Amino acid sequence: MNKKAVILLSGGIDSATTAAKAVKDGFNVHAVTFSYGQKHNIEILYAERLVQFLKISSHIIIEISPEIFLSSALSSASGLEIPKNRDITDSEIPVTYVPGRNILFLSYALSYAETTGARDIFIGANAVDYSGYPDCRPEFIRAFEQMANLGTKAGVSGDKFTIHTPLISLKKSEIIRMGISLGLDYSLTLSCYDPLKDGRSCGRCDSCIIRKKGFAEACIIDPAANRD
Repeated sequence: MNKKAVILLSGGIDSATTAAKAVKDGFNVHAVTFSYGQKHNIEILYAERLVQFLKISSHIIIEISPEIFLSSALSSASGLEIPKNRDITDSEIPVTYVPGRNILFLSYALSYAETTGARDIFIGANAVDYSGYPDCRPEFIRAFEQMANLGTKAGVSGDKFTIHTPLISLKKSEIIRMGISLGLDYSLTLSCYDPLKDGRSCGRCDSCIIRKKGFAEACIIDPAANRD
C-alpha cells in the first residue's frame, strides 16, 4: 500500500499497538508525540524507542504549554495528586482527564496530515478498558472525522480524511494479544501516569492497574514488569 499516515504516538500500549498495526498494513507512518508538561513525560523517550523499533519514517514532538491543562492531575503544573488504587470500574470521569486533549492532538495531526499529503490518521483510542474519558468514544471519533472533512481544503475538495481507531472496541487483553501477533516488544512501552524518579512504574495509578489486568487476562507476562 505505502500510503502515508500520521499516527499519535505516546509510548503506551495502545498507541504502540496501533502504530504496529499501521506499519503491518503497509502505511508509510509518520509519528507525532506531544510534550505538554505531563508528569509521565518519560513516555516521550519510549515513543522515540518505538519509532526506532518499528522503523517509522519520521517523528515530530510538539510542545504544548502545561498551563492550559491545570485542571488535570496529569499536568505537572496542576499541583494535583494522581489517584492511586482507584476502582477502575467507577463511571465518574477521574481527575486525570486532560481537557480537550484528543481534540487538540488530532487537530495537530490533521494539520500535519494535510500539509504532508497524508489522508489517514491513526489514534489508539479505546472505549472498553479506559478511564471514562469522553474523547476516547466512537461517537467523538466520528464527529471529528466529519469536522475534518468539513473544515479543511482537502476535505471540501473531496480528498477525504479517515480517522483509524483499530483498537476502539477491544479489551486491553485483546490489544496485547494483537500486539504480540504483530511482533511488538511491550518492554518498549510505558503505561504509568506517575512514574518514580528512577523511571519505574508506580503500579497503583489507573493506567498501571489497567495494564496489569490486561496482561493477566491475556495470560502473558508483561516484559516490562521487571522494571516496576
